[in-house]
Amino acid sequence: MAFKTDYSRVHGLGRAGEGVHHWWIQRLTSAALVPLTILFLIPFGRALGGGYDALVATYGQFGNALTAILFIGVACWHFSIGIQVVIEDYVPGKVARVTLLILTKLFSYTLAAAGILAIVKILFSA
Repeated sequence: MAFKTDYSRVHGLGRAGEGVHHWWIQRLTSAALVPLTILFLIPFGRALGGGYDALVATYGQFGNALTAILFIGVACWHFSIGIQVVIEDYVPGKVARVTLLILTKLFSYTLAAAGILAIVKILFSA
C-alpha cells in the first residue's frame, strides 16, 4: 500500500474547469431566456391567428425581428449545452457518445440557422 498525496492521486487525470464553464453558460442562457421568451411570445401571440400577412407585418419590424433572432439563437445554444451534458453523463461508449454529440450540435446549429435566416428574410422582404 502506497501513501500518496491528494495532488499525486489526481495528477494527470484531466483538466478541471470545463464543467464549471458549461454550468455558467447554462445558467446565463437560462436567465437570458426568461425575458427573451416573454418578449418573443407577446408579438407572436398577437400575430398567431392572423395568417401569413400578420406574421410578415409583425416580424417585418426591426425590434420584433431582433427579439426573435436572439430568442432562437440563445434557445438553440441552451439546448445544445444541455443535451451535451446529458449525453456525456448517460450515454455509454465513446463512439456512440461522440456520434450523438456531433449529431446534436449539427441539429441545433441547423435549427438556429434556419430560424434566424427565416426571420432575416421576413425582415428584409417586408
